[in-house]
Amino acid sequence: MGEKIFLKEALQLNIRGFRLYFRTAPRLFLARASYAVVMGIVPYVNIYLSAQLVGELAGGREVERIVSLVIAVLVSNLLLLIFSETIKHWMMYENTANENTREIILLRKLLSMDFVDMDSSQTHDRLDQINQNAGWAGWGLGILPKYFESSLRAIISILCAVSLIMGMFFQKVPESAGTLTVLNHPACIGIMLFFMIGAIVAASAMEEVAEQRYAECAASARFGNRSWGFFGFDVMDIERAVDMRIYNQQNISANYLIKNDSFQSNALMGRLIRGRMGILYAFSSVISASFQGMIYLFVCIKAWAGAYGVGLVTQYIGAVTALYTGVVSLFQAAVRLKSNAPFLKITFAFLDTPNQMYQGSLTVEKRSDRRYEIEFRNVSFQYPSSTKWALKNINFRFRVGERLAIVGENGSGKTTFIKLLCRLYDPTEGEILLNGIDIRKYDYKEYMSVFAVVFQDFQLLSGSLMDNVAAGRTCDKERVRKCLMEAGFGERLSSLPKGLETCMHKTFDKDAVTLSGGEKQKVALARALYKDAPFIVLDEPTAALDPVAEQEVYEKFDEIAGDKTAIYISHRLSSCRFCDVIAVFDRGEIVQYGNHERLLKEEKGKYYKLWHAQAQYYMEERKKKEDLDQFNQNFGEKVSLDE
Repeated sequence: MGEKIFLKEALQLNIRGFRLYFRTAPRLFLARASYAVVMGIVPYVNIYLSAQLVGELAGGREVERIVSLVIAVLVSNLLLLIFSETIKHWMMYENTANENTREIILLRKLLSMDFVDMDSSQTHDRLDQINQNAGWAGWGLGILPKYFESSLRAIISILCAVSLIMGMFFQKVPESAGTLTVLNHPACIGIMLFFMIGAIVAASAMEEVAEQRYAECAASARFGNRSWGFFGFDVMDIERAVDMRIYNQQNISANYLIKNDSFQSNALMGRLIRGRMGILYAFSSVISASFQGMIYLFVCIKAWAGAYGVGLVTQYIGAVTALYTGVVSLFQAAVRLKSNAPFLKITFAFLDTPNQMYQGSLTVEKRSDRRYEIEFRNVSFQYPSSTKWALKNINFRFRVGERLAIVGENGSGKTTFIKLLCRLYDPTEGEILLNGIDIRKYDYKEYMSVFAVVFQDFQLLSGSLMDNVAAGRTCDKERVRKCLMEAGFGERLSSLPKGLETCMHKTFDKDAVTLSGGEKQKVALARALYKDAPFIVLDEPTAALDPVAEQEVYEKFDEIAGDKTAIYISHRLSSCRFCDVIAVFDRGEIVQYGNHERLLKEEKGKYYKLWHAQAQYYMEERKKKEDLDQFNQNFGEKVSLDE
């Protein structure tokens, strides 16, 4: 995993992880703790009662005592079974209820961090590593509840075992045993303890080295999972299904999967299992088995010498075996948690990403007349991972009620401009003002509430149509319906059997509908209308429509926007003719600024070139639509342009 992490740091990382997980899912830890305590005690109740019963059968054989012991065994087993199964059921319920706790912790951070950090490649790389490590071997936060339970269970088991085996060392062999009285010597007890501790330390040390070798496979396993996740399942991705079939892209996937040997016998993990790692695990098991054999021999010889009866032999052997298992389990958990520390370090590097954007405290003025003015003053922006300016020295202002169009070729800075306007990013240089005040001084959430944006890569959730439009706000059905009608979705809405309750996508509902690209865009427009913000921004949301249909949507939307300030971004200049002002972007700068008629007069300007490059295609589309309208009028048909 890279840099070596020492025990102190590993302990700190795991304690922090436990605290974080406990704060998020306290009931899960309580359930696991209860289960650990119960399952740690249960075996020893049976060991003790069984030893008493065997001792009585081999000794006095008093019927009343035997009967009472049998009843005690049966009743205790029944009660413990009922209790343990109840606790187990509770724990399984909490496991299921909190199975996404790790993802919730990560998502909360992702949703709360500055957008500029969330959008960075470093953040996405860290998040990918975290998820791939968890998917491969559970590394990271996900293993903490399991090892919390196993550690606590081991501790309870050790305490119970120690209470049952004390007599094994201190019950003396009678003098009549002759030379076997040497077993009474304190040195003999010391030797047994020495071998016990030595066996535990040796076995644990071997497992620790083996675990470290196992953790070293993380990078290879992540790549293997990434390859299988993408190339192994892309055939099931409906968005790629057409290309897969037309171009036989499954051959590319098969080629990558054949080359990816991460989980094959000749890969790093396979070589380690056949080599040092496998040998270490094997020797650890051999040491454990050898020590248990030594304990069996010690207990049996001492019993044969007359130190105690058959019943206590049963008790001591069972307790010592359980003690050794408990101690080894505790060491194994410690080793596993130490190996987990580097993966937690990656997780906390993600969770500790600082929010550096100033949040502000000023309240955005709620003006009934919606009189707002935005000004860009010497604004430049450079993405953190880039050396080029995405925007350079932008200066202009616009007022509420105006229609602003932003046009330009791909990569000219249009979308970056919108992200700065909405304060998803802060300018690298310069300032953006709302009513004369730097937007960084406003309360961040309040400032965001001023904008309703439809980005070009908008998303609809796998929920109802109504939820997609209301977007988590208090839902007014009639208002949702009105917004959908205004966005041009009315005809499609009337055809949906469940109306506003119709589910989008089939993730949760088999009766859900799959909307076309144009229909999705209309729902996204309705969502922007429902927010009823003073500024409404359309970042090429109608790209799936033909030029004529796009212009009609914009013209209709211009009426709907009313007194709102509307900002349109489009590649198609014909859709922006109705705007008050058009800003032409080129290579991160505003190279022209004015209305459509004025910009067309500048024959050497960028707008003139873009307009005439698109004009012929636009006129062809317009002619087709006019011919189709005439056909429908003459023959009473209703044929769409797509048909």
